Amino acid sequence: MTLRNPSSFAAVALIVLVTSALTGVRSGVLPISVDADSASVAAVVDRYHRALSDGDTVVAMSLLANDAIILESGDVETRDEYRAHHLPADIEFARAVPSVRGPVRAVIQGDAAWAISTSRTRGSYGGRVIDSQGAELMVLTREGSGWKIRAIHWSSHASRPSR
Repeated sequence: MTLRNPSSFAAVALIVLVTSALTGVRSGVLPISVDADSASVAAVVDRYHRALSDGDTVVAMSLLANDAIILESGDVETRDEYRAHHLPADIEFARAVPSVRGPVRAVIQGDAAWAISTSRTRGSYGGRVIDSQGAELMVLTREGSGWKIRAIHWSSHASRPSR
């Protein structure tokens, strides 16, 4: 990954800082069942994506923590900014263009987790052909009601020819 501008570097630094802060407090405590926690984290990620493709803003927003941040296209948005600005476009895109997501790899540290996945998106949208590869990082924390998404970072690029 190349960080070409200060805002990209700041976004990555923010994710690392949030993850470090969340995991530092309880990093010596192992969850009782890492496999069950990993499956629960992956289920939240999958449920979020399903909500986008179903156009279900209520479910999508319910999975985001109140202080969630979303990093996409070089911007950083709060939960409320995302709901007002970018969420409708993300739903429209998810409903219009098929995407195949790879497996979610979840890492658990106490009450914090990060989930990493990739995707391949092909179709057309707004009169243009889409053929892209994407990467996603979500940071989640365990709350009384289950896992909540605290940060999302999406990036993508045009698909490259097979070697």
